[in-house]
Amino acid sequence: MKYSLPAVALAGFAALAVASGGSLLAGPSLQTMLVYLAVPILIGLAQMVALAVGQMNLSVGALGGFVAVAGGRAMAGLGVPAWLTVLGALALGAAVGVLNGVLVVLTRINGFIVTLATMTMLTGLQYQVVGTATVSDYPLRAFGSLAIFHIPVVLLLVLLVAGAVAGFLRHAVAGRRMLASGGNPLAAKLSGISNDRSLVLAHGLSGLLVGAAAVVTLATAPGVNQSIGGDWLLASFAAPIIGGTALAGGAVSVTGTVLAAFIVRLVDVARAQFSLDPSWVSFVVGAVVLGTVLLTQRRRVAL
Repeated sequence: MKYSLPAVALAGFAALAVASGGSLLAGPSLQTMLVYLAVPILIGLAQMVALAVGQMNLSVGALGGFVAVAGGRAMAGLGVPAWLTVLGALALGAAVGVLNGVLVVLTRINGFIVTLATMTMLTGLQYQVVGTATVSDYPLRAFGSLAIFHIPVVLLLVLLVAGAVAGFLRHAVAGRRMLASGGNPLAAKLSGISNDRSLVLAHGLSGLLVGAAAVVTLATAPGVNQSIGGDWLLASFAAPIIGGTALAGGAVSVTGTVLAAFIVRLVDVARAQFSLDPSWVSFVVGAVVLGTVLLTQRRRVAL
């Protein structure tokens, strides 16, 4: 996995560049491809930190969509400054994430069920905020077009976020405790680690990253409406699972998640380039995720 993902990513990008006659390498085309990579990386990281403690966050798409439309309405309808909207979006995402974690701890109900419930509620709230309209007249969109040598600034910022997440999980005490709780909850408890605290922290961090994804969506999408976030759930699982994150918890790979998100983005670019049915993209990504899980399971049994 250490070398296969970079090889697949490089080979896939080279193949698409050749198939496009080199047009993919042109500045505007490259920028367009990369700008829409930022959100898949963030939602992949959001799911990854939940998986780190053996949890799942099914509300990734619904939370991101709700935060995005709420932010768009705040700027376009209420005149809220862009910087305040960004802070509000991050805070809202983190707050809902913490709420998910607290509900899991207090009720002892699996996070799968809790986040399924919040997903349903947030989907309803998203429709209540935006209805059937599309909101696009807000100042944050100008930021999404900024680039350095055709490398989107938002992507550079997202890669910095990925680096911060990796540093947190590797070097911060709270991050290492999260992984310990996910890997072996009983051993972590006997070592004096609060599994409940790690769980709430993981869900809170997941929500914060989803809030960041909503901000990036506001900056890069033509507009926000009730469909935003509807296709995020599969992508959020695909990146960390293909990237090497353990479903049972305790083992994550930030680099693998970023590379897997890039590979999934290449699949989407190929769909557009060759005019493929979008349903086949979902089929291929789902099949790859299933194959990765089965392969990981067989390796674990063999050991």
